Amino acid sequence: MQKLKLKDEVIVTAGKDKGKTGELARVDYKNKKVLVSGVNLVKKAMKPTQENPTGGFAEVERPISLSNISVVSPKTKKATRVRIEEKDGKNIRVAVACGTTLK
Repeated sequence: MQKLKLKDEVIVTAGKDKGKTGELARVDYKNKKVLVSGVNLVKKAMKPTQENPTGGFAEVERPISLSNISVVSPKTKKATRVRIEEKDGKNIRVAVACGTTLK
């Protein structure tokens, strides 16, 4: 069982966007990268197309390192680690800081 799941609320713990929170949109365990919505926005030059005849610059989200994020605790709204526990024969994810179960 993975400790991170899509649509988890995460906080950035290092880098230029330190302290920002967002929802986990994509996880790439092979390259150790994650895509967090609203974090690590960069400007990308866009060529003119039929849909966008003027072209210009667009802000796009880029992946950040897996080690630079942490799950947000539902109770304390701070960064926490995740522990896997067995309950009724099923594995569940539990926030270490407050002990609440994660969805």
